[in-house]
Amino acid sequence: MYTVGLQSAADAFLFSSLKVQVALALLVLFILLFFGLGSQKDGTVDGAPVFLPGSHLLAITPFFRRRFEFLNDGFRKTGQSLFQFNMLQETVIVVSGESARKSFFVNKHFDLTEGFKVLSGAIPVLKGVTSNLQTKRIAQIHKRLSSVQRNEHLSGLIAPILEDCRRVMETWGPSGTFDPFEKIYELLFQITVRSLSCEELADDPVQVARLKKLYDTLDSGTTPATVLLPWLPGPSMLKKLWATKKIYDIIVRAIDERERSGISKPDTLQMLLDEKDERLVIVGFILGLLVAGARATGTTASWLITYLGDHESKDEVIAEVEQLLANYVSPNVSHSLSQQLSSIPLEAWESETPVLDSLIRETLRIAQPHTAMRRNLGPDVTIDGKTIPSGAYVVYPFSDVHLNPDLYPDPWRFDPSRQEATVPFGYVGWGGGKTHCLGQRLARLELKLVASMMLLGFRYSLVDKKGEQLDTPPQPNWNDILLCRPEQGSSYLKHEKSVLSL
Repeated sequence: MYTVGLQSAADAFLFSSLKVQVALALLVLFILLFFGLGSQKDGTVDGAPVFLPGSHLLAITPFFRRRFEFLNDGFRKTGQSLFQFNMLQETVIVVSGESARKSFFVNKHFDLTEGFKVLSGAIPVLKGVTSNLQTKRIAQIHKRLSSVQRNEHLSGLIAPILEDCRRVMETWGPSGTFDPFEKIYELLFQITVRSLSCEELADDPVQVARLKKLYDTLDSGTTPATVLLPWLPGPSMLKKLWATKKIYDIIVRAIDERERSGISKPDTLQMLLDEKDERLVIVGFILGLLVAGARATGTTASWLITYLGDHESKDEVIAEVEQLLANYVSPNVSHSLSQQLSSIPLEAWESETPVLDSLIRETLRIAQPHTAMRRNLGPDVTIDGKTIPSGAYVVYPFSDVHLNPDLYPDPWRFDPSRQEATVPFGYVGWGGGKTHCLGQRLARLELKLVASMMLLGFRYSLVDKKGEQLDTPPQPNWNDILLCRPEQGSSYLKHEKSVLSL
């Protein structure tokens, strides 16, 4: 999959001199200037969305680094509900409003895979594994993700996930202070490895930490140059290639170890092997979904736990979970908290937790900074009287609906009692139209288990860096398109263990 020369090039760059790195950076700048200036357009043809004023070259970095501000600024500067700009040689059209939202989510020619391939760049790229996939392989990966969420498989994951929670939470000590956007995210990464890969990896804390560090390298290496000029061996791209190669090797070694052992285990890898899937499908499933699942669910879990720090809903959730324990766990059993929670059946977690459901729904609304991306692979389309040409990229920011004060008054306020807006696609926390989050059943379960362990296992509150209690929770940073982290050091969790045994 990777040549020796490519890996050697990445290694060589990482240890190269400052002059070499500066020369490569200047080369990148030259290419960006060449393509950017060549793609600048001065006017708008009839029926096309208005162009964003100013140099389109200068729009590239804000789109990737400060997307929330950039898109809002574009609507303000143009005074329109649709506007366009050039991403080097590509046309990008940003849409908003109810009719545009409806068209965006229902148009069968707006392709998600093509949209994210060019405009995101946050998923590890391996030709034939996570990119340039045949339609058949994409459908097969989706089918396997559905299989992971069948009742039997999900039920079997409850106890291992809770055991992961217990083990990780024990490392926090009986009391202390930590950053939830580090510790809770680390916990969700561990759980994602458990749910979507294999016991060989999930049972090895060192290997899990190694994987997380490598995926963090991929995140930090995602730049405008690596997304728009992936063929250019620049500094960030070589680092991404190096990290991707290391992740690939870890996953392949785990698969090889399982096949050599001949031992069948009740995990996702075994399911993939039993289905006789191609090696590329198995590697692509694990490599791609690990990062997608950990980012989305890790972000939501970090904010869910943060918002519950001193919120009135905390007591309601505790009462809800304690009622589940009363219904399904014998009062004479003196097991640990994780063992007691594992006795609650899947059906109860899914149908008897309305308070947790409302909390997850509101957390997704306020703290999931998603911008949906598509490419129009069909004929020209008209939205609000403006033409979306074939081949153009189309972008819809979820903030258009989720942070709209006309639909959700005081939109930055965390209020689980809110009702979903009664307009078409008035809530898109799990996607909408023909594109929904395929892993949402697993994600909901993971969020409920983590929140239950945290709320019943610890007393905790939000504090600042001095340890003084916060009056209000921090505000999500929608410019952080991956994790939505608030300002660094703005809030921490002060916790104290409340049960004898987690």
